[in-house]
Amino acid sequence: KARRRRSLQHKLHLEKDSRVRKAVQQEGFSRRKRGYRDINDIDINMNDPLFTKQWYLINTGQADGTPGLDLNVAEAWELGYTGKGVTIGIMDDGIDYLHPDLASNYNAKASYDFSSNDPYPYPRYTDDWFNSHGTRCAGEVSAAANNNICGVGVAYNSKVAGIRMLDQPFMTDIIEASSISHMPQVIDIYSASWGPTDNGKTVDGPRELTLQAMADGVNKGRGGKGSIYVWASGDGGSYDDCNCDGYASSMWTISINSAINDGRTALYDESCSSTLASTFSNGRKRNPEAGVATTDLYGNCTLRHSGTSAAAPEAAGVFALALEANLDLTWRDMQHLTVLTSKRNQLHDEVHQWRRNGVGLEFNHLFGYGVLDAGAMVKMAKDWKTVPERFHCVGGSIQEPEKIPPSGKLVLTLTTDACEGKENFVRYLEHVQAVITVNSTRRGDLNINMTSPMGTKSILLSRRPRDDDSKVGFDKWPFMTTHTWGEDPRGTWALEIGFVGSLPQRGVLKEWTLMLHGTQSAPYIDQIVKDYQSKLAMSKKEELEEELDEAVERSLKSILSKN
Repeated sequence: KARRRRSLQHKLHLEKDSRVRKAVQQEGFSRRKRGYRDINDIDINMNDPLFTKQWYLINTGQADGTPGLDLNVAEAWELGYTGKGVTIGIMDDGIDYLHPDLASNYNAKASYDFSSNDPYPYPRYTDDWFNSHGTRCAGEVSAAANNNICGVGVAYNSKVAGIRMLDQPFMTDIIEASSISHMPQVIDIYSASWGPTDNGKTVDGPRELTLQAMADGVNKGRGGKGSIYVWASGDGGSYDDCNCDGYASSMWTISINSAINDGRTALYDESCSSTLASTFSNGRKRNPEAGVATTDLYGNCTLRHSGTSAAAPEAAGVFALALEANLDLTWRDMQHLTVLTSKRNQLHDEVHQWRRNGVGLEFNHLFGYGVLDAGAMVKMAKDWKTVPERFHCVGGSIQEPEKIPPSGKLVLTLTTDACEGKENFVRYLEHVQAVITVNSTRRGDLNINMTSPMGTKSILLSRRPRDDDSKVGFDKWPFMTTHTWGEDPRGTWALEIGFVGSLPQRGVLKEWTLMLHGTQSAPYIDQIVKDYQSKLAMSKKEELEEELDEAVERSLKSILSKN
């Protein structure tokens, strides 16, 4: 911007001249040509027939999408990262490992069928191809490039392992635990596009053995660096809340939601405060090419893969690119990189606005910290230093029963020093859990919000109109938020709980325990805070300069008019 003061006298003289109708000081700003990016402008050449239809990889405006709204994999590929040396396990209904687009990248030694107890996780045949789910997810991650077949995987030189565990009439704790802990020194990333029923009534999560398997995975997997668990956040739409899914809301998983090809939320997307980031699924419009293009059963291809099922494998592929850039990344490093490099891009939702937390990180209740950016992630991963040791602190607890008013809200506060002065002091937050026990006449009408000392409000639970439960409630349920990432937890936390349905309800909050998880040092957060404060100060300085310019202009006008 030009400073008006420098040309002010010239402008005022022009204005006084009777031959001049109006004088305006011009300012410089940017304009860009509108239209589609030409895929040929990007130096990526693939002969796979569906590549140009994979808008989530390189979005040039295909299928009525928004140009530029993609995973930015082109930049990562151009830097030489394609997932080489990384293995992704697809925990699903099997993989068509004979598929010509998957066979060369299939890791047979790391694969297993826990439904049939054999090493061949091939999908069970049905006339309606019901068991195509895992094969489609596998193609998104590891479909081979430049072989004239289907499309291209996000990490097209990575290895994919099939872990068949979904195709059975029921699930058991042992099958889940065995799948999640299968070959943790060989499999780097586990991708899961499943969870409890997305019916808006269920509150469920991992059982004892699966929890232990997850804990062992993050602590012992990959030679102690930790297995990376990627989870689809759920397809229950506005009827459900992914904080009621104990897999997606776990601290040990990276929960991924989806956006459609024009940047809006998909109608089936669930929202919750535990979602870390987003990738892409199918478009809302009935364009036959707006789905996710990938491999299908029996050597076929499809353009119709969709849902958060499609989103999680895309994320697994991006993480594989980051791991190739730096094999020393821990499971926590991957979460930090996700927070720091995900972008708002052109994502938008009619209900949930973008906000900034106390250290300036931009987040959205539905999209998390934004869409994954593969280029930015591999560049940051390359020189990344492992994050400091993680500590856990009980920030405080209220265990006296408190009645929830039929109208209005119950507001409780906890003031914490975050264990300052002790070995487990938490100065910089990663995850925060509100462990809550509450009963009500209608669980689905409960609404729970929590506000941090730095003023960041997390929606822990939204209304679930189909949940009629009046007996079970929530029993020590760990509601989790990632929205306070990097904040200082010391100070007063506030919990608001109330009813939002049309009929009056009754309820009792029996427990609220605040669990803080984070580090005692995190230099990059300090830098983010400095940058954020600097931007705020600069914007205020510009405002003051504008006010000063206007004051000077008024004074000069007054002087000139007198003369």
